[in-house]
Amino acid sequence: MDRTESLLTTPADPPDDTATAPPSGPRAAATAPPASSASSHPDDADPARRDPRWVRPALAVLLLGTGLLYLWGLGESGWANSFYSAAVQAGSESWKAFFYGSSDAANSITVDKTPAALWLMALSVRIFGLNSWAILVPQALLGVASVGVLYATVRRWYGPAAGLIAGTVLALTPVATLMFRFNNPDALLVLLLVLGAYATVRAVETASTRWIVLVGVLVGFGFLTKMLQAFLVVPVFAGVYLLAAPTGFWRRIRQLLLAGLGLVVAAGWWVATVELVPASARPYIGGSQNNSILELTLGYNGLGRITGDEEGSVGGGARMGGGGGPFSGQTGWLRMFDTEVGGQISWLLPAALILLVAGLVLAGRAARTDRRRAGLLLWGGWLLVTGLIFSFMSGIFHAYYTVALAPAVGALVGIGTVLLWRERRAAAGPVTPVAGSAVLAAPAAAPGVDAATAPGVAPASVTGGRRSLRWRGWFATGTLAVTLAVTAWWSWRLLGRSADFQPWLRPAVLVAGLAVAVLILLTRRLPRRLVPVVLALGASAALAGPAAYAAQTAGTPHTGSIPSAGPNVQGGFGPGRGGPGGRMGDGMEFPGGGGFPGGGGFPGGGGFPGGNRDGGTGRNGQPPGFPGGTANGGTGQFPGFPGGTGQNGGIGQDGGTGQNGGTGQDGGRTRGGQGRTGGGMGGLLDSREPSAALKALLTADADDYTWVAAAVGSNNASGYQLATGRPVMAVGGFNGSDPSPTLARFQEYVAAGKIHYFVGGGGFRANGGSSASQEIATWVAGNFTAQTVDGVTVYDLTSAGQEAQG
Repeated sequence: MDRTESLLTTPADPPDDTATAPPSGPRAAATAPPASSASSHPDDADPARRDPRWVRPALAVLLLGTGLLYLWGLGESGWANSFYSAAVQAGSESWKAFFYGSSDAANSITVDKTPAALWLMALSVRIFGLNSWAILVPQALLGVASVGVLYATVRRWYGPAAGLIAGTVLALTPVATLMFRFNNPDALLVLLLVLGAYATVRAVETASTRWIVLVGVLVGFGFLTKMLQAFLVVPVFAGVYLLAAPTGFWRRIRQLLLAGLGLVVAAGWWVATVELVPASARPYIGGSQNNSILELTLGYNGLGRITGDEEGSVGGGARMGGGGGPFSGQTGWLRMFDTEVGGQISWLLPAALILLVAGLVLAGRAARTDRRRAGLLLWGGWLLVTGLIFSFMSGIFHAYYTVALAPAVGALVGIGTVLLWRERRAAAGPVTPVAGSAVLAAPAAAPGVDAATAPGVAPASVTGGRRSLRWRGWFATGTLAVTLAVTAWWSWRLLGRSADFQPWLRPAVLVAGLAVAVLILLTRRLPRRLVPVVLALGASAALAGPAAYAAQTAGTPHTGSIPSAGPNVQGGFGPGRGGPGGRMGDGMEFPGGGGFPGGGGFPGGGGFPGGNRDGGTGRNGQPPGFPGGTANGGTGQFPGFPGGTGQNGGIGQDGGTGQNGGTGQDGGRTRGGQGRTGGGMGGLLDSREPSAALKALLTADADDYTWVAAAVGSNNASGYQLATGRPVMAVGGFNGSDPSPTLARFQEYVAAGKIHYFVGGGGFRANGGSSASQEIATWVAGNFTAQTVDGVTVYDLTSAGQEAQG
């Protein structure tokens, strides 16, 4: 048998002397360890004994390569998502801000998520100081850990080759490369969910109460990372355990109830604390309209994402002609493959689905405890449940959310490839196991699990006749060939959406993929020495597209709230792309029928009270009507939305101007350039770097004030806070739509001398929400004198004026 055959067919756990002839009868009952034992595998104490010598070096190369990909040039992204970076800074200075996830160290308002994802970064900043590397390196290390845990999870039941394939696919998925180099909560969420899958595998092996409770705890901490998204895998983990654990039904039910209790405790302790602490003693809960973490959980970050009913958000799904929000593309079965999302996650998604179906077909009517089927159901259920919810959710959806699918895609590709190759090899070889052959070797099975059902064992049909075995072999071979051909074709399609990016790669992938697919059908007739070459070419053809996108992503800085992996695509996002491609649906407008709530500009009609009707001379095109804003939106923004560019934003084509609060007209496709930002919209989606003069103004006498400044919108405030190192109040939270603070409360702060300046411009509210930020800006503009510092309008709140001056 040649070396390539053994690489793909090495089972997870080679047999030992005790596994080949298990005792039976009374002696078995006396000698078998309890089903709940966590150490059911005799070889667990000696991992090196189970794996060939090539495995450890290969794993080391995978992990080191992943680390290099995720760490190279990491500091070029600056603050990345400044919304979270400002909260990390606050948490590094105040333990209260650390616990609640406050946007500023003075604890005016929290971010609109639970705070676990901020804790690791904040601790890093406390140790290494505030800088880009201290914030982003922990995220990259979470990515390396995710690849390692995925390898370990898949390897346990399917062998090292399957684990290495799974880890490689995860590492090279473009959206994974993006999010493990960014400071959004998704990086920690992915690691926790993969750890949950590993704990589920361990629990299924021995019906272990300890491991299944750990699953609940890990998912609970996933909730503290990104709220209800973590719960998408709960029915899958629970269902697989209920199906495949080798113990009685009612014991499985009791164990799952205990796991549910662990989940509630792990997720609920923080929620209970926030709910029990008086509102006056904690920051406002960002993203909620009633200062409630339960409202945030069930509304804006919960069912609202499914239904599109997200009060105070930038816009819900019901307002888009295709059913998706302004940042989400079209809902439907093909959402994961569309222009916005396809290049992020779908390179190997068709392959994963094909291999899932093929694996289940080969599993056939296996025993209830069959691990091969259990693993396919675990990862296939993860992929299908999460993918379908992403596809049909009508609320705000961003393409980078699909990083949650990457572990499942990787696992299914690794598992399916190895299982089908084993079937093909088994059909080509003798029915009787041959000494030294890894193909038909039985892994050491857990107590209570029939060794014949474990992966790596010859299917029962092997002994049922050569005809059945031959059919399975041809089915496996044909499926592998079709999978590779479909993958090559889909890569060709995806690369065609960015035709200017490495144009030679597109035909090369298609030709190589189709050629190797044909050769796979002929592998039985090929010299054995050529088989490794064929497999290497096939792997290269399948991974070339996502690998190229991943490398481009790693080489491009990303900032803002809506980052996107890969190069520019026709009608879509890319590095620094300021908004989604495509034209706004007919229903996309702000409440009241105008560009902003109220049908005109803001209270009083037309422009912002106290300012010019068409807005002042703002920096980078602020929203019309805000102090310091211009009438016409800047470039590189969402069509029809007013707002300015972030750094190096793209050119907005045919975008509406939104003058005087009117609706955007003729919003064309927005195509960004090779910029650093995935935001814009006048400070709503990205921050700005203040000039030296403005920074000096804000930091003057900073110790005399609780907040050196206040600004509408969290991203607008975060840029000033990160630049000055001092708390800046984010009026209205992320969207400027939260009632924090109210006008009366803000006036109290000003009267007490707690806020020095009010910075004009910033976010705006849409899709309902509070008008408190508008009321505050109106009051400031009518009662304090404005000054312009390098194009930014600033109000000194310590000295009242007769009229705001432009």
